[in-house]
Formats: sequence, C-alpha cells, structure tokens
Amino acid sequence: MFRAPLRLLAPAALLALAACAPAPIYKVAPTTLTVPPQQVAETPERYSNAEVLWGGRIIKVDNYPDHSEIEVLAYPLDRSQRPLGAQPAGGRFLVVMPGYVERYDYPEGHFMTLVGRLNGTRAGKVGDHDYVFPLVQVGQSHVWTPEELQSRKPDVHFGIGIGVIKGWR
Repeated sequence: MFRAPLRLLAPAALLALAACAPAPIYKVAPTTLTVPPQQVAETPERYSNAEVLWGGRIIKVDNYPDHSEIEVLAYPLDRSQRPLGAQPAGGRFLVVMPGYVERYDYPEGHFMTLVGRLNGTRAGKVGDHDYVFPLVQVGQSHVWTPEELQSRKPDVHFGIGIGVIKGWR
C-alpha cells in the first residue's frame, strides 16, 4: 500500500536536491581541457592553443606596461566550476590579461575560475625551485566571493518546528 508512494518520493527527492546545486558559470565546448596545469607543463606541445577551464587560488598579480599576469595555484573544480581548495593542488599557471588589472579585484588568497586559451609556457621559480608555468590567455574569469563558495551546500532543510529566516522582511 505504501510502496508505490515511496517509489515516487525517492526520485522526486533526488531531483529536488539536484536542482539546488548551482549551475556552471561558463558554457564550454566538449573539447575544452580540464587536465591539471601540471600535466600541461610536462608536455606543452601536446596541448598547444587548446581551450582550458581551470580554477584555483590567486597567488599574486603582476602588472606590466601592456598586460597583467595572475599566478594561480590550480585546484580541481566542482560541477558548478568552483575550485575545491581542500583537494590536492594540480600545479600553477599564469593567467595573461590585457591591460592593467586592479589587485583589489583579484585579491591574493581568493579563488577564481576562468576559461582561456593556452599560449605556451614560461620558465620561472616557485621559491628556490625552477618551475614551468602554462600561460593562459584569459577569455572569461570569475573571482569567487566567500559567500559564493559557502553556497556549495544545498540550502535545503528538513525538520519539524519553528524556523527563523535571517534577513527576511
């Protein structure tokens, strides 16, 4: 008697929870690479001029006369394309942006996601160690606010009782 409603309730509950996950911020082509920058740095010729979807933590911003570069420590992305900072890092890369980039808009320690095109590599240093940085010509970028990163968890609550909604007027 109760089996039929339960069979219908389980898929409906899963669908409701899936609907709570934010959508990806960028629509990307099926050919867009998601391999880690570390892998690209090892064999850059294999990935020449490919489009990438990468994200990570901003390490620093350097401004030059005609462009800016943002050094990023890469992390895997979730389904909403937010960097997963608790996962192991996947190398570093340099984001090349035209013109001047305000450091306040790309603060060190914040997370970002971008879509761009690989444009070779550059030798550099991380501390005292030699390092090869993949270069990404930015197409689009997004710096995540702490509030956006906290919204990782579905905002769905089940229970019995009285609830209070903060900020409700």
